[in-house]
Amino acid sequence: MANTNGIKITHAPLKEIVVHEYISVPMEDLLRSRVTPAGTMPLYWCGGLVFTFSSMPWTRDIVRDYMEGKIHWLEVQFAVMDKYKPVLEVKDESYPQAQRVRVIDTSASTLHTELSKWLKGQNKLR
Repeated sequence: MANTNGIKITHAPLKEIVVHEYISVPMEDLLRSRVTPAGTMPLYWCGGLVFTFSSMPWTRDIVRDYMEGKIHWLEVQFAVMDKYKPVLEVKDESYPQAQRVRVIDTSASTLHTELSKWLKGQNKLR
């Protein structure tokens, strides 16, 4: 549907995620993986899981798949976290004080909701 300026906006939701590797890790390890010398990187929360993922490098084939509605995630790391918390803390011997890791609630995302269900099914979680 065109807006008043004549610009067409199309929503093309993803049709498939290809997860090449997934691993359930202890929460402490997941948090430590998000701490870098430059700061902390956020985690995502959806459906009782907190997780992060690594995308594949943007090759010609990966871009083609993406344009056709398929994304490739090289690895998904996750831990169980029943209730959403916007910030988690981790103590790391490399830093003088506890590091705060932001957690983004993505429960409104159909993609993340389906991923969370799939991960739970793969691992017989709840």
